[in-house]
Amino acid sequence: MTARLLAAIAAALLVSCAASIPTAPLPVAPAATASAPGPAVGAPESPAEQRVAHYVEAIRGTPPLLAAFLRRMPKGGDLHNHLSGAVYAESYIAWAAADGLCVERAAMALVPPPCTAPQAFPAAQIYRDGAVYSALIDALSMRDFVAGPQSGHDHFFAAFAKFGAAGERRGADMLAEAVARAGEENVSYVELMTSPGMGAARKIGAAIGWDEDLARLAAKMKAAGLEEVVPAVRRDLDQVEAGMRRRLGCGTVAARPGCAVSVRYLAQVIRTFPPEQVFAQSLLAFELARADPRVVGLNLVAPEDDPVTLHDYTRQMRILGFLGREMPEVELSLHAGELAPGLVPPEQLRFHIRQAVEIAGARRIGHGVDVLDEDDPWGLLKEMAERRILVEINLTSNAEILGVSGDRHPFDSYRRFGVPLALSTDDEGVSRGDLTQEYLRAALSYRLGYGELKTLARNSLEYAFLPGESLWRSTAPFAPREACAEVTPGAGTPGATCAAFLAGSEKARTQWRLEAEFAEFEALPWAGP
Repeated sequence: MTARLLAAIAAALLVSCAASIPTAPLPVAPAATASAPGPAVGAPESPAEQRVAHYVEAIRGTPPLLAAFLRRMPKGGDLHNHLSGAVYAESYIAWAAADGLCVERAAMALVPPPCTAPQAFPAAQIYRDGAVYSALIDALSMRDFVAGPQSGHDHFFAAFAKFGAAGERRGADMLAEAVARAGEENVSYVELMTSPGMGAARKIGAAIGWDEDLARLAAKMKAAGLEEVVPAVRRDLDQVEAGMRRRLGCGTVAARPGCAVSVRYLAQVIRTFPPEQVFAQSLLAFELARADPRVVGLNLVAPEDDPVTLHDYTRQMRILGFLGREMPEVELSLHAGELAPGLVPPEQLRFHIRQAVEIAGARRIGHGVDVLDEDDPWGLLKEMAERRILVEINLTSNAEILGVSGDRHPFDSYRRFGVPLALSTDDEGVSRGDLTQEYLRAALSYRLGYGELKTLARNSLEYAFLPGESLWRSTAPFAPREACAEVTPGAGTPGATCAAFLAGSEKARTQWRLEAEFAEFEALPWAGP
């Protein structure tokens, strides 16, 4: 993270917001929650944890020092990360230059050849003109963006079409970049959103058309060959992962930190298409998740304020609810509530999160920014807390796209009601950040202590869509299951009973690894300046 970016974040977070989201005096949030500050594992905190906590308080007023600390801190998982948006503009430009693509002058976009002058020129020539190169980076990302005729929302979403052509043949490179960055900032697990086979699914959906009888519609699409897309996607995924491992030197003495990152995928369903195409994509996503353990669930993507999304929102939730009942083993995280007053009519703020939870059956919500604009927000918050519906918090993109940050963001309201939270990046390449930046924003905006930051990291694995039982029997505070209670998780060698439990649960093994990373991290000689 650059000094300029750190200074900008710090300055923005020190400015008081013009308005704050009201909170109701009733109902009162539970006294002990998975997101509340408190002991990490039992009570009291260990001397090592206390020492680190004191260090965080000592450096709180020095954002660059806090950022360095947070980069080194184990952060568990990143659960909300779009692979195409995770790549930095510089990489897309380099690939476009190497692959013979063009730069379209008027739109500042990377496009396929021919590079017909004066409208376009070969991307390989971009390095000859520093001003044009810089302008292209700005067009492909949020770097140096200032709202004017174009809003942050529109500039953000427009970037994807501008760099899309450069990533079409670069799946392994894209995966390698995202995984390498995660490893370098001590992220041990990522769930990456990508859209494998969705184009083929949409063609099948368009050919079949819509049918209100969803069971009959699913049968028609399977008969038309939708299930045949699954093995092709799995082969492509094999090739992309093999290419990623080669690029990172995995299995060699030169292996990069990203080789140790566990990678899983959420199949992206693009929700701005007609309902039959959304259904076909969703059905393919469910079938992929059933067939390949690397695909751990699905999500709907594209702007939530798109007119097609707004018109079809409830129908899309019903589609997912139907498929979820047919295939309950498949997990669901949903973009819901990535809206703000003024972006859409007030009526559209009233129900998206609730329908994602109650109709579609989402176990996690991405963004959830407009929760306090929902009908009966207090009842919804209580329901999410009771059902342990995690919210994937994306502070940077919420600020850039929606203009919502600081005390206008519902982060503290979620915490007050005990709704579990985890920090994630959303589109770190487009936003010019990483997960460390998200932790920095959270720590500065909401004065989070070390115990609260640690809870956010633990939540990211507790609510990850990994198979197996959790290491924890409770999360307020975090306490291990009886099988692993004889030793502090991660701080020693598990006994035979615990080892057997870990062997049977990938989730618990991943959580144990995080605890070991915390033990090593807290043993470092942290001391106040």
